[in-house]
Amino acid sequence: MAATANPHKLAEIAAILGSAVELLPRPADLGEITEDGDTLEANARLKATAVCSHTGQPAVADDTGLEVAALGGAPGVRSARYAGEHADDSDNRRRLLAEMEAAADRSACFRTVAVVAFPDGRELLAEGMAAGTIAEAPRDNQGFGYDPVFVPDGGDGRTFAEMSADEKNAVSHRGRAFQALAEQLGR
Repeated sequence: MAATANPHKLAEIAAILGSAVELLPRPADLGEITEDGDTLEANARLKATAVCSHTGQPAVADDTGLEVAALGGAPGVRSARYAGEHADDSDNRRRLLAEMEAAADRSACFRTVAVVAFPDGRELLAEGMAAGTIAEAPRDNQGFGYDPVFVPDGGDGRTFAEMSADEKNAVSHRGRAFQALAEQLGR
């Protein structure tokens, strides 16, 4: 069972895991899960545990943060809400680029923590990271979140949004976290 309500993220996770795991969508009757943890791990655990408790089935969740050196690691755990509680992806990118306008150091790191919660209380945890830089302007409109402004190291200078899904999943933070999780699951 997936804890994410984000259809883009669900499709990405399903593509990464492939046929090794049957990933069911988050139950519509669950409602919103408050992500008030201080860390990516805490938020991933909150979501996985909430879905597992609600359904009685194993549940997987992740939380992702973009950590920008020039911003002291921000937006970090607040990446999805960087421009405010009701901001969308483009609002978050605009704020990030505005704050980065005069920055000489554009280095950044995407980090994902994935958690599987089981009904018996066990859990599995995996982390994935992707180092890179922040582009000066969005490039392409594929992907979601900060994909149009994040240029991963080893990505031939392209943003995540300029890559195919397979290319992105091979080098992304989420791809690495869920590949590590699949290995723990023995898949």
